[in-house]
Amino acid sequence: MKFLHLGDLHLGKRVNGFDFLEDQRYILAQILDLCGAQGVEAVVLAGDIYDAALPPAGAVTLLDWFLTELTDRNIQVLAVSGNHDSPDRLDYASALLARQGVHIAGRFTGKVRIAALSGDVPVEFCLLPFLRPATVRHYLPDEGIVNQDTAVAAALATLPPRRDGVSRVLVAHQTVLGWGSVPQCAGSESIAAEMSGADVNIGTLDAVSAARFTENGGFDYVALGHIHRPQTAGAPNIRYAGAPLCYSLDEAGAQKSAVLVTLTPAGAETELLPLQPLRAMRHLTGPLAELTDPARVTDPEDYIWATLTDDTPQPDAMAVLRAAYPNAMRLDYAPRGAAPDWQAETAVTVRRKSFEELFSDFFEQMNGRSLTEEERHILNEMREEGPL
Repeated sequence: MKFLHLGDLHLGKRVNGFDFLEDQRYILAQILDLCGAQGVEAVVLAGDIYDAALPPAGAVTLLDWFLTELTDRNIQVLAVSGNHDSPDRLDYASALLARQGVHIAGRFTGKVRIAALSGDVPVEFCLLPFLRPATVRHYLPDEGIVNQDTAVAAALATLPPRRDGVSRVLVAHQTVLGWGSVPQCAGSESIAAEMSGADVNIGTLDAVSAARFTENGGFDYVALGHIHRPQTAGAPNIRYAGAPLCYSLDEAGAQKSAVLVTLTPAGAETELLPLQPLRAMRHLTGPLAELTDPARVTDPEDYIWATLTDDTPQPDAMAVLRAAYPNAMRLDYAPRGAAPDWQAETAVTVRRKSFEELFSDFFEQMNGRSLTEEERHILNEMREEGPL
């Protein structure tokens, strides 16, 4: 069996104020072409399908179009919620959708959902939505759940024993440590706590040990979401697909891909299929006059982060830059060509802030206003329920 592993679509996302819906539809259409060219039988969506719990109408319409196109091609869909999604909303009409071959696990309700697909190699897709320890404790109160790792272990223990001759694939949305290795993150996955041993928290998610996926017979393949850079997590068959588009400026120039997984009786083979965006995200460095010289401007619709090497700030620099590149996102200076160490500065600043300060900064950046007292009270109540 062949299936395509995708993660972190983040439909409805805005990047530096730019609406990405057109870019997302373009890349989803490209994915549909790959499905046809590769003869895949299923598509896996490993969480963060939407960018927000209340996605804009355009994002909902886009997902509806994508799922309809897949089912029209007789391609099964296996999807789980991520930490950006609303579990309850994703679960709406899930039983009805399953009859059409769209299997969605939005909420964890005490056991891992299994979608069994027949074929030359029969497969059980185990759908594990994003978990909060408090949720798992509610359904499994006697399992000694103290963090994300033990919550995932308890949830996976609800699976029945593996059957002979049947492959098993796990779809999950978690931060996974591959036997001590820390995932390579992009700027869109904030590090919200100090790294100390196994206590790693990325995007407010506790880390889970990859060893959990080898227990009780293990899995032929583990399809992960949450980390935006494609990579393995400690073993070749435990993999993050990565986001299909660049969603942060420090990903400028990164090659995005979809994972083609081929299941055989011997296990899983993977291949990264390159994805080409409608507009690339690029980092340009040089004097403003040189970067905006019409003879040098290429692909003007691309998303641009420009580092100016002029010795002094240039008047109306962003306006001049956007006259050449209308989708310019960021402008900074590095006189005499010195590279700005903005990533290190950001990391240091983040580690010094509390969770409440980080969330408040993020909320203000996304919404253009500060949290109200009522919203701060709701945030504190959510924190008391368990790790966000």
